[in-house]
Amino acid sequence: MIEVTGVVKTYLRGSTEVRALRGLTCHIPPAALTFIVGPSGSGKSSLLYLLGALDRPSSGEIVVQGRSLSQFDRRERDLYRRDQVGFVFQNFNLLSNLNAVDNVLVPYLPQGVSRERRSEAEDLLRHVGLGDRLDHRPSQLSGGEQQRVAIARALLKRPLLILADEPTGELDSESGAEVYRYLRGLRDEQGSTVVVVTHDQSHIQPGDNVLTLRDGRLAGA
Repeated sequence: MIEVTGVVKTYLRGSTEVRALRGLTCHIPPAALTFIVGPSGSGKSSLLYLLGALDRPSSGEIVVQGRSLSQFDRRERDLYRRDQVGFVFQNFNLLSNLNAVDNVLVPYLPQGVSRERRSEAEDLLRHVGLGDRLDHRPSQLSGGEQQRVAIARALLKRPLLILADEPTGELDSESGAEVYRYLRGLRDEQGSTVVVVTHDQSHIQPGDNVLTLRDGRLAGA
């Protein structure tokens, strides 16, 4: 599914060069739940952003289903993020002036939304247990409900790849367990590849793929 080869990512903070990834090489299998773990500053979120084409590596290569992300032009990167990647972030990234349905539809609002796609968004919210919250804005939803809206937004794309950055960091244990049930459901029901960055390893189960980063490299490599 995903091959990461010799990836280096360097940031400039003022005049200081910070190397987040230091020649990282790893494999992420298809239709699996992969956890990226490691201490703060190990490069976990940097890797996730590179996988989602939200950033570019300083050097090295990331290949997704045989296609090198570094060779995408701006339009190809936009289409990849819009159509093939579902993002689930800790802060939910919901728009406060939109209700739950329109927050699910955000990636498609600029192009106009058909009646069929709106109906699909409503069905997905019902699927994640928010059938009675369709018209509610984020301020009217609990943290767990907001995260389920974000998951429904990811589901709408039927994405090849789902990237989650600390998706339960602001949730209680019950809501967090619920989020992982939905992520595992995405993997099982539609064969999505799910990649989760987390400090909390309590949700890892036997059979999950685990990548441990340390100082911008795969631990033990």
